[in-house]
Amino acid sequence: MESKAGSERSRAGRPTSVEAAQLTERLRRAAVDTFLQYGYDGTTMEAVAQAAGVTKSTLYGRYADKRTLFLAVSAWALTRQERDERVLEPLPEDLAGSLTVIARSILARSVDPDIVRLSRMAIAESERFPEFAASSQAVTWSPRIQVIMDLLDRHERAGAVVVGDVEMAAEQFFAMVGAMPAWLAAYGIYRTPEVEEQHIQHAVGLFLNGVLARKDSDRRPEKG
Repeated sequence: MESKAGSERSRAGRPTSVEAAQLTERLRRAAVDTFLQYGYDGTTMEAVAQAAGVTKSTLYGRYADKRTLFLAVSAWALTRQERDERVLEPLPEDLAGSLTVIARSILARSVDPDIVRLSRMAIAESERFPEFAASSQAVTWSPRIQVIMDLLDRHERAGAVVVGDVEMAAEQFFAMVGAMPAWLAAYGIYRTPEVEEQHIQHAVGLFLNGVLARKDSDRRPEKG
């Protein structure tokens, strides 16, 4: 017996909603891969169509020109790479343990091959498409910084830390554990996992030394 979807296709002569969604996914993936491989200037609509296994008319039927295609698929690619839900897994009760878990997650994202490729493209096309660079920063990193801010807020309310500017402190911690690995990865340089773990432990200890609440007797005397 012919399926309902098949019957609808045969009657209307058009793809079903499922088939249309699959085509859109294929076009997006092909476009992102092509832009990443050849850059904006080196990419043509014909190359994208060939990579997706469709005709140029099919591609132009979805996207009017290369600029429209680039903006559409780059926004989709950034959203698709958003995996910050993993950071929301239960964190340890102690602040040091929580910061360590978050730091390892930031590190993994900093050297993620897909994130590195998208970051390179955002940098390369930042002058031509400033909105892409801005959205890349907002979607890729801002949620991580918010997780750190929420953690610091919670521990400050409990009296465990003293932070003058929570947002600035969160950005500083993020930079301590993620900025250098991301910068190195952009040039194809990667540290060993053992070395990265040493850097994480050092960063967590250094950060805690600056934010943990201390008794007056524990404070160092100010130099006169």
